Formats: sequence, structure tokens, C-alpha cells
Amino acid sequence: MTTPGDAATSATAAATAPAARRWRDALTFSIKGRLVLLFVLLSLATSAVFLLGMRQLLRNGWLGYAAPLVTDYADRLAADLGSPPDEARARALTQRLPITISVEGTQVQFEAPPGGTRHEHRGRLGEPGRRGGHDGRGMPHDADDQALGDAAEPGSAGWGMVRRSADGHRIVFGLARPPDHLRPRLFGWATLALLLALTALAYAYVRRLLEPLDGIGAGVEAYGRGEFDRPIAVQRADELGALATRINGMASNLHGILEAKRALLLAISHELRSPLTRARVNVELLDDGAPRQALLHDLAEMRDLIDNLLESERLAQGHAALQAEAVDLSALVRELVAAQFDGNDLLLELDDIGAAVQADPTRLRLLLRNLLDNALRHGAAATTPPSVFLRTEADGRLALGVRDRGSGVTPAQRARLSEAFYRPDSARTRAAGGVGLGLTLCRLVAQAHGGELRIRDAAPGLEVSAVWSPVWSPTNPPN
Repeated sequence: MTTPGDAATSATAAATAPAARRWRDALTFSIKGRLVLLFVLLSLATSAVFLLGMRQLLRNGWLGYAAPLVTDYADRLAADLGSPPDEARARALTQRLPITISVEGTQVQFEAPPGGTRHEHRGRLGEPGRRGGHDGRGMPHDADDQALGDAAEPGSAGWGMVRRSADGHRIVFGLARPPDHLRPRLFGWATLALLLALTALAYAYVRRLLEPLDGIGAGVEAYGRGEFDRPIAVQRADELGALATRINGMASNLHGILEAKRALLLAISHELRSPLTRARVNVELLDDGAPRQALLHDLAEMRDLIDNLLESERLAQGHAALQAEAVDLSALVRELVAAQFDGNDLLLELDDIGAAVQADPTRLRLLLRNLLDNALRHGAAATTPPSVFLRTEADGRLALGVRDRGSGVTPAQRARLSEAFYRPDSARTRAAGGVGLGLTLCRLVAQAHGGELRIRDAAPGLEVSAVWSPVWSPTNPPN
């Protein structure tokens, strides 16, 4: 049976797990985070090795020198107390030195200072074999009276030494607890704050060290969009600067190859216009009949192909190819339908989007004309006519497109519909109309306006639309 407390614990764990997973993923992805973590771990490891090494050094070296000195000093303090130990002398010593003195015996029993807390520690770092007897001054020792032990009794917090006076009193010397104003209470917090400050400084330095990666990433994205006019800024003369220089060189070579291809394509297209025009003039002189109509159809198809190729190359330049102005999209759709599709049954679903938007009206007419041609061609068998829509999407972007009620295509085919010269099946051949560049031009028009061409399964049929932001401007294109 699950209790409310168990349910709350499970909910907390479920909420914490994604956050922990996000932090872990961010850490494994971020080079900066991993470098800072490496810095912290290296610092901790270095500190641990240093402390362990110093401990061994002190234990095996310096304590061997210090133990006889401290032992002799404790013997002198015991001798100064006298026999039996004098309480007044003991109090004077504790006022002068940071020690505590405890005396136990048949004649005298006292603590100096009264109620003082000592850090008693019993161990063995004295001379080997010195386990009892008397010292050189006749001071008897307990069997475990050696100074500066390194294995404290449970509960001890320092060190202590035990001596016996000549009359048998047991004298215990210990370290006094520091006064409150001398206790390093803030030392731990100060150490933690210093460690955090060093970590923050290390992160800031690593972030500054890897800052060129942000510019390199943004430049590579711009090159991927075909924007070669802004090379990556080389910020430093190091490995990242050399990487930016090599990427700029690669982008320059690719830009040259693309420009050469574009120039060749444009030259071929322009050169083909003249023979096509002469061929059409010659065909017009033929007698009317099926051969003449077939030749005119083929020539018109070749003309459209050349026009579309030229237009696609112009649109490949992005927003720079547009002639943008304030456009009333609803009025543009109605004018196009009335002028070129007056005899077709179409549904208009045009929302009121308010003010005019910045767009290229010529390219938007080209987009709508291609979408309507496809919808009428491939949805002719449907009982419901295609619909032209203009609406505002949930994310605030505008959607201008066409929906047909045809048979549709498979998801794999739908993903490739905007590729140049792609035809899903034998039913969509050139004989059925079109040159295979209609949706390619639509995609380029949408991208030039800072948006995208969206092709969705409308069940039945397809919905194809250009989606872009209403605040788009050719002078301030999206990144």
C-alpha cells in the first residue's frame, strides 16, 4: 500500500531525475565544464598527495627530532612544579603557556586552570625501549609516558604527556583549548570560499580560452546556410585561431566551386533561350495539327524548365534576391485566384492577420501558383476542391499554403517532395505536367523569407505551406 509520504517522495525523485540528467548531459557535452571539473579534481588530488607526503615526512623525520626536545621540556616543567607539585607554580605556568596541568596524588589534587579542558594524547614516539624508570633528573615515568604519540586514544583531540613527581604524584601536561576569539571558526568557510573563488576564476579563464569556439560554430552555421560573405573572425594566434583560418579557407574554396557551378548553369540557361525562341518561331510556321501542338508543348516545357532553373539560382542567394515591400496577403491571394484560376473550384480560408507584412509579392505569387498547380493536378479526382489558407500558427508565425484532397504520398516520399526533379511514382511524371522544380522553388521562396516550407499529411491529401515570421524583414533576417 502506498502512503502519501511515499507518493510525495516518488514525485520528488521523478522531478529531480530529469534535472540531474540534464546537468549530467550538459557536463558531458560541455568542454568548459569538463575542464573545470578536471581542474578541481586535480587540485584536490594534488592537495591530498601533498598532505599525505608532508604527514609521512613529519612522522618519519621531524617528529624524530622534536620528540626528545618536547620530552626534555616536559621533564623541566615537572621539575619546576616541585615535589609535591605546587599549585601556584602550575597556575603561573598555565597563564604564561598555552597548556593545562592536572595533578593527581595522595597529597595534592588540582587542575590548572580550574576546569580547563586538555587535549590528552597518549602515544609512543619517544626513544626506543624507553618504557619506564627514571630520567636523568630522577623523574619517574609511566610505561606509556612518552611524548607526541601519533595514535590518539578515542575521544582525544591533541596530545598529552604524563610525568610522575619524586613523591609519586601523577602530572599530566596537555594543550589548552584556544580562546574563542582565537579559534579558527571561519577558517573552514574561508577555505571553502577561496576554493569556490578559484573554481569560478578557472571557469572564467577556460570560458575565455574557448570563447573562439562560439564564433567558429556561428560561422560554420552561416556557411551551411550559404552565407559566405562574413568569414569567421580570427581572435587569437593559437590552435583555435588556426582552426578558424582553415575553416575560412575551406569555405572560400567551397564558395568558389558553388559560384563557378552557378555561373555555368546561368550561362547555359541564357544560351538556351535564343535557340528555343528560334525553334518556337519556326514551329509557329508549321500547319496546325498534332505534331505542331506536341512541339509547342515540348518547347514550352523547356522554357519553363530554364525559367525555373534561373529563378532557383537567384533564390539561392536568400533574402538578397527578394524585392520586399508591404504586402496585403489576403488581397494578393484573391487577385491571383481571380486572375489565373478563375475557372477552378477553390476554397478560400483567409484569416484576418491585421497589418500588411514585408514580403516579395512576385515570389509569393510564384509560390502560390506552383502550389495550386500541384493541388489541382494531383487532387483532380477528389470530390472536395483544394483550399487556399492564410492563418496565424500557434507560435505566432504566418502560414500561407494550399491543401488538396488527393491520395497523398507516403512519409518517405513526403520527406523528398521539395527536392529538385524528384517524382514519387510513375503517376507523377512529366507527362502529367510540371518539370519537377515547383516545390523546390516554393522551398527556396520560403527560406528566402526567413521561414520554411512545411509539407504535412492532411488525411486525405497534402497540406503544403510557407511558414515565416510576420516581423521578418530583409534588412533584419533571422539567424
